[in-house]
Amino acid sequence: MLPNLGAYWKSFAEKRGYMRNLLFSLFTGGMLLIGTSAWAAPLTLQACLERAREHNPGLKAAAWTPRIAEQDIRQTSAANYPRIDAQAGYTMQQAAQGAKIAGTQAETQQADYASVGLSATYTIYDFGRRNARQQMTMALADSSVQSFEARRTDVALQVIEAYFSILETRKLIAAAADEVAQVEEHRRVAQALFEEGAVTRNDVLQAEVRLSAAKQKLLTMKNRLENNWLQLNYLTDSQPGFRAELDEGVSLSSGAATPVDESDALSRRHDVLALRHGVEASDMEVRESKAAFYPELYTQAALNYVQNDKALEQTIMAATIGVKINLFDGFASTANTEKAVRNRSRNQDALRQAESQVHLEIDTSRNDVNVAGERIGVAESAIRQSEENLRINRERYRERVGTATEVLDAQTLVTQAKTDYYSALYDYQVSQARLKRAVGEL
Repeated sequence: MLPNLGAYWKSFAEKRGYMRNLLFSLFTGGMLLIGTSAWAAPLTLQACLERAREHNPGLKAAAWTPRIAEQDIRQTSAANYPRIDAQAGYTMQQAAQGAKIAGTQAETQQADYASVGLSATYTIYDFGRRNARQQMTMALADSSVQSFEARRTDVALQVIEAYFSILETRKLIAAAADEVAQVEEHRRVAQALFEEGAVTRNDVLQAEVRLSAAKQKLLTMKNRLENNWLQLNYLTDSQPGFRAELDEGVSLSSGAATPVDESDALSRRHDVLALRHGVEASDMEVRESKAAFYPELYTQAALNYVQNDKALEQTIMAATIGVKINLFDGFASTANTEKAVRNRSRNQDALRQAESQVHLEIDTSRNDVNVAGERIGVAESAIRQSEENLRINRERYRERVGTATEVLDAQTLVTQAKTDYYSALYDYQVSQARLKRAVGEL
């Protein structure tokens, strides 16, 4: 004889209503407590991007590279001006220098004397070596600026990924918490039916195992949320314990992914521009190294004073115009030229690889956007179907037509459908960000 299930369900409904009211009160109180420590307004994605732009530790360190490159330009520009040197000294000799003139010996210099010199040297022409060196440093400076901007774009993408990952994980936590509540409810139903003698203990044990699995999934999601917050706080240089409500309405989507002019994308990509400036610098390096085989024309003006009371003129002024050329340096100039040529070839190959990589990123990002958009529609339908499936299996179990396994499987399907939906929803946003980065618009 079956137990009186009508009385049981009436008692269970009353308990369930009480538990719902209790949970609602606890949830409301918890939200109020959280609200006191959170920001009054949601933390927007734009605010995170701006903070990362100004305070990211990696960007702060990388920002010094362009500043150092500015001084390299100043250093090479010094060749446009004459070099002025001054020197002074005091010489002590064992004996004064002398000379024999018509059989007579006479000292021509003091034994100890002071000397002072001032000279100015200027390179008149060096077959383009000086100009090539200056253009090389300017190209390297431009490359460092573009490299910094590329680094800033990468950080912006990381911030976007962390931001949407937090939003996604919060949704997954809600879905996992809902699954825990549903499995807990089913466990209580199975326990009550077992006590009535309507089902075996196997239903209760099965529900307890599923409940343990659901709680572990919830703990995993909470840990993932904490790690995502730590990542976002690091990127924005915030305190590790900082938490805030994020803007749920943020969106990067701009409709379906449309074809883009990839040549324009290459001209907007900072990493590609950095490599192009690097190739330009390599060309100048080759020019400079080849100019080392040509002579250098220079002029020099000098003023020298040597203390010598035996000389008629102790201060000598002179002007020189000359040419100098290296005749042999152990093949160092040849090796330097070959090194410059090979370095240029390496940079050219790196540029071609980067351009091919950009084409690949654009194609894959566009595919990801389109597929994620289709997944959203499929997942929305799956949620409705899984919830209806759960409702039917619950009714079947209550009527003792279905099994506990079918109810638990249906609950798992609901959670999986919600997980797939939230994953597709935020994958779509992140894919949009990656597409914007690929075309140089981030």
